[in-house]
Amino acid sequence: MDSVAVFTQQELGRRLAQLREATATKQAELAERITWSAAVLSRVESGERELSPDELNTLLEAIGTPDARHLATVLNRNWQILRRPPLDHPDQDLLWEAEQVCCALNELRARPEIRQAFDRRLIEYLSSLQETAKLILGREHKVAFIGSLGIGKTTLISKLTGLETTPVDGGPPTTVLETGAGGITLCDVYLRTGPVYGLLVDPCPDAEIRLHVQDFAEQILDKSISDWEDPNGDSDPAEGIAKEIERAVRNLAGLRIRREKGLDGKAVRHDDAKELAAQFTSHREYAVEVLARMNLHRRDRREVWYDASVGEPPLVWLKEMYEQVNNGRHPEFTLPSRIEIVVPRQLLGSTDLTVILIDTRGIDRTAARADLEKHLDEPHTLALLCSGFNDAPGTAPRALLERAKYVGVQDIDLHTAVVVLPRPGEAKAVKDEAGTHVECDEDGYMLKGEQVAMALQPLGLGKLTVNFFNAFQDEPAKLQQTILACIERTRDSFRQNLRDTTASARALSLNYEKEQVREVLLSAARMMKTWADQHTAIPALSGHIHDDLMRQLQNAYASTVRASVRRQGEWPNLSYQHQLGYGARRLAVVALEPLVNDFVVITQTMEANPDYTDATDLIQQARGVLRAAFDDFLRKAQIMGQTVFTNALKLDPSFWVECNQQWGGGPGYKDRVADRNQAWFSAQSQRDLENQLWGEVQREWAAVLQRLSSLLEIDASS
Repeated sequence: MDSVAVFTQQELGRRLAQLREATATKQAELAERITWSAAVLSRVESGERELSPDELNTLLEAIGTPDARHLATVLNRNWQILRRPPLDHPDQDLLWEAEQVCCALNELRARPEIRQAFDRRLIEYLSSLQETAKLILGREHKVAFIGSLGIGKTTLISKLTGLETTPVDGGPPTTVLETGAGGITLCDVYLRTGPVYGLLVDPCPDAEIRLHVQDFAEQILDKSISDWEDPNGDSDPAEGIAKEIERAVRNLAGLRIRREKGLDGKAVRHDDAKELAAQFTSHREYAVEVLARMNLHRRDRREVWYDASVGEPPLVWLKEMYEQVNNGRHPEFTLPSRIEIVVPRQLLGSTDLTVILIDTRGIDRTAARADLEKHLDEPHTLALLCSGFNDAPGTAPRALLERAKYVGVQDIDLHTAVVVLPRPGEAKAVKDEAGTHVECDEDGYMLKGEQVAMALQPLGLGKLTVNFFNAFQDEPAKLQQTILACIERTRDSFRQNLRDTTASARALSLNYEKEQVREVLLSAARMMKTWADQHTAIPALSGHIHDDLMRQLQNAYASTVRASVRRQGEWPNLSYQHQLGYGARRLAVVALEPLVNDFVVITQTMEANPDYTDATDLIQQARGVLRAAFDDFLRKAQIMGQTVFTNALKLDPSFWVECNQQWGGGPGYKDRVADRNQAWFSAQSQRDLENQLWGEVQREWAAVLQRLSSLLEIDASS
């Protein structure tokens, strides 16, 4: 029982202040109206003074709004099963209705005549009501901006949130978040509302920093890297570690690149890192020296807050502080794994929700990253897929959507939207069906929107929300409203699910006696249970868990493969664990999603049959239970895929040594690593692990069908 039945004086005081402020009444005015002093009312609203019931009624009557009168009702509610919502939660009544139904179901379960088979239906309803209520109770939503390097995500976020500074010389405003041509943002940056301006940093673990430095040392010492190739056999455009990591490592160690004029007046480039490297012959010795220069033991600061005594505007201070931390130039901060920016204002305008914006690391070649794909599978996260105008919806965003569809991610259209970022002149360059240039940007947006819809139609996402935003000329208000509308649409889906479940559960509790004995229930249950009995075996699998990993090994940069191998398979841009989990979930979807869809069609047909009218609740509940159980099953399959080879990979150092030894062996590095991976996964010991995994998957599928079958055990003798 997850219940919080008692409110605090602080919470009550805050709610009273909200109700007063909604009427545009000042504290002194309201205090005078009820013959209190303003000081007393102030103490009440701050939670320092308790109110007697009569005083509370007097205060609520003086405020006089429907919300104020409703608060008296809310305060008298006794929450026993669901967690009590905050006093300012807008869905108080909907949640209370669900709470009452939960209590009724619990009372029904306590009756001695209730049989076990029927009790399982009650338990399923209780579980569904509690899970859906949690979704509604959670009012923190994330908006993740995802896109390729240099596409303009950071500029978009700065414009959208007003995080810009105006130079003293009156020039164009500059963004607080550092921007460039890509490769600027060092790590994921979270923006949220807080009491004052500030910066919080999650540090990169020292072990990971050492690996970054090893990559850096290898790059500086190895003058020629001739064996990097892309899948087409051309020279790999990536040069070693990511440039944002290299930049931070250089700054942390004080190894700058300086440009000076020589005696002949020409610019001379001095690289401190290369000059230092000339003193060493081994990667290890050089890496140790670089690490020593970083002074990591002194970089223990984790947060910094604005103080007016610094003598500069807060946004100017925030811009400077962020750039120092993001580039590794602040002497007290280490390399960050996440940066959190706090500002004392709403980021997307007025809303009663807590909205956190996430500037994700740009996509470089592959979108198959765990840090990105998780955003498309979180119910409280809106994934904004950013693309340029001419190639919208963009290769990387489309790849993310495809992969999400392939592994059965639900409600993608609710949790995802596309943001197209046109540059000046691009929209007007669009031609209509007659070959004529459009007259205005809006017409160009409309035609491009139709093209995006057509491109996404094969994925079943032709109605995905598409927005356009030109950071050079468009006002952010429209896009702000669209984002909030997308979040509200998600919340509306939570509310509708709770309403539907509440209505079905109430009908069951009110009519349980006849529900248990009707012959129509037995007939419907037999038909659905027959389907479950016929599909206990998982169809033959087409492929292996490591297939997707092998594809990503070929698609990734050679430097990305190198970084992953050095870290025994755990590198953000190429994670063995994530790809194996994805592969397991993908195979499970291919094998079993057609069966689940078949059951959905069967139940929809039964629901449309007048003979089964009295079994509608059971049919709907069975369909909902199977869908929910299958969704849980897919997540478990993904987790099992992530873990099945974990120990084997860790306990086989010779495999990683062999992969490491392929570096520097001439052209074909990725092919050689791929060959060793294929050989490792094809070995009998790994095949046994894969068979063991599918045995566990089979047991989980049996548990899904057992959960469904238990629901359908109708006792005719009741």
